[in-house]
Amino acid sequence: MKIKLSILFTTLCITQYFAQQQNNYTLQQAIEFAVKNSPSQLNSELDLQSTVYKRNEVLGLGLPQINGSFDFKDYLELPTSIIPLSAFSPLAPPNTYAAVKFGTQYNATGGISANQLLFSADYLFGLKASKELINLSRINVNRSKTDLVAQVSKAYYGVLVIKERLKLIDANIEKLEKNYSEVSALNKQGFVELIDVERLEVAKNNLSVEKQKVVEMLKIGENMLKFQMGYKLNEPILLTDSLVATEGLDKEMSTSNIDISNRNEYQILNAQQKLYDIDVKRLKWGYLPTLAAYGSYQYQTMRKEPNIFDNDKNNAIKQWYPIGLIGVQMNINIFDGLQRHYKIQQSKITSQKNQNNLKNIELASQFEASTAAISYNNALKTLSNNKRNMELAQNVFNVSTKKYQQGIGSNIEVINAQTSMREAEINYYNALYDVLVYKIDYQKATGTLVK
Repeated sequence: MKIKLSILFTTLCITQYFAQQQNNYTLQQAIEFAVKNSPSQLNSELDLQSTVYKRNEVLGLGLPQINGSFDFKDYLELPTSIIPLSAFSPLAPPNTYAAVKFGTQYNATGGISANQLLFSADYLFGLKASKELINLSRINVNRSKTDLVAQVSKAYYGVLVIKERLKLIDANIEKLEKNYSEVSALNKQGFVELIDVERLEVAKNNLSVEKQKVVEMLKIGENMLKFQMGYKLNEPILLTDSLVATEGLDKEMSTSNIDISNRNEYQILNAQQKLYDIDVKRLKWGYLPTLAAYGSYQYQTMRKEPNIFDNDKNNAIKQWYPIGLIGVQMNINIFDGLQRHYKIQQSKITSQKNQNNLKNIELASQFEASTAAISYNNALKTLSNNKRNMELAQNVFNVSTKKYQQGIGSNIEVINAQTSMREAEINYYNALYDVLVYKIDYQKATGTLVK
């Protein structure tokens, strides 16, 4: 019995361990999960797949088009023809006619036909356009991924900052509770006034209220991260990276000679420009004729009875007769009221507008990248200053605490030093978050966030 309980306990522990491991995510793992599960990213990949199928559809237009057919007719009334009587008798009066019904009640035709496009400018340029559309869809997939990586990274860092803030609050509450206990004991012994105890109690209560707010912020931050990842909101998640590991951020970003050729928005406009150029050429070449070959082969029968599948070689009315043909068809646009001419002009204008957009995105990208670089470099300086302030505030708090313990300092001095230290710590981690965010913005603006 003891062995069974031991095995059961071990199994439960192992199961719980692996369950926890499944909920543990580094930043890279969170990004990988988002790429595989985010609805927006999945839709962009589906758009790419749809574009590939569209290209195959266009490609199919240049392949032989083969159709089979079968037609069965039951004439409830045979068609009537008006025939001059002179066709039957030379002695018939002129301009006299007779109504005659020809044919059989049952007719059937079955066969196969084929068409093959030989030349079409629209088809050739359609193929080129479909290839560029695939390239455009791939760029859109990468743009979606870039946006997703930026959103997940910022949300991940945001949660880490809130967690650090929560740790700081807990540490400060622990310090205040310790001080509160010591001062309360001294008050009972008559060494300190009651007001000193009450000040510490107020400070402790304020921290408890602040902690509750931060806990709620943490829940919101985690839900935001889960949402960006495509993660179930009711499932727990544990972030295993830490902000401490990111402190090696000391390299300034360049604000000049910024290369934005890898930026998705720039690549998208370039791809669109190729499509517009192809469209202009397609319209110009559209004046050329289209050429297609076709052919068909059929069998036809005419019966008095609906037994169309009975075949008797000795009976003409019970046989199937072949009909076959091949041909070549050419269509040429002689005059279309200048419609194509004006379509060409419209396409040229669209192309020119896109070229202007390219110039604009170049300027905008340079501006965004430069702004992100400046913001990042300033944030680095702020981070360095806040780190120094945090160290100084810690030292002031330690000195104030010792002075109060030695009876040469005031309780107010300790509380103020503790508050300043907490603010300095919060400012430090907020500055660290700003550095991380501005770095992401810079990488996104230069097209280097996703490689």
